[in-house]
Amino acid sequence: MRTRFRDRTEAGRLLANCLKVYAHRTDVWVFGLPRGGVPVAYEIAQTLQLPLDICSVRKLGVPEQPELAMGAIAPDGVRVLNSDVLNGLRIREQTLKRVTARESEELQRRDRLYRGDRPQPMIQGQTIILVDDGIATGATMRAAIARLKPEQPQQIIVAVPVASQYICRALSADVDHVTCLAIPELFDALGFWYESFPQTTDDEVRECLAQQDHLHHLVSTVPNSVV
Repeated sequence: MRTRFRDRTEAGRLLANCLKVYAHRTDVWVFGLPRGGVPVAYEIAQTLQLPLDICSVRKLGVPEQPELAMGAIAPDGVRVLNSDVLNGLRIREQTLKRVTARESEELQRRDRLYRGDRPQPMIQGQTIILVDDGIATGATMRAAIARLKPEQPQQIIVAVPVASQYICRALSADVDHVTCLAIPELFDALGFWYESFPQTTDDEVRECLAQQDHLHHLVSTVPNSVV
């Protein structure tokens, strides 16, 4: 089992090697979870010559421990909760509502910033490869799945560099397949699994989307082109 990834670029390329069966298909989309999942998704989309989009989600962090997710939200009122965290820390409903309201504003801001005038892709009947840079509690990935399922994709494939065995098993019940490169018995902080793990910026997310739009347009309009 792999121990650490050099960076998100390497992780995406390694994942792409496991997903070659989906290369060049016209019924497959790669969706990255902003922000850290987008550079990973970009490498998969570029390698497999597939279109790239985002599935905006936002973690609901515990007020005194913001890296610990008590849940997550996605557009259209989607919210999933980690009951173990809520009950274990005795999070009050008022606190949950306050954090949800604050993060909803940030979710809307980022979605407008990243998407701009980009239309929402029609994913009914499509295969969606849903990508993040790793999964800790699973809240944001579960929110993304809950957001996409009502649109009736043909399949949802979760692809991540690292996640715990428990999370992989839990997600397997909700999607068609989970591809994970490293499944440690003990899951430390996500950054531990990368030699370089800087925070992904808004500009990097927008650049990944713009570059893959351009590359995929070239490939789809020029037969037998090499980009």
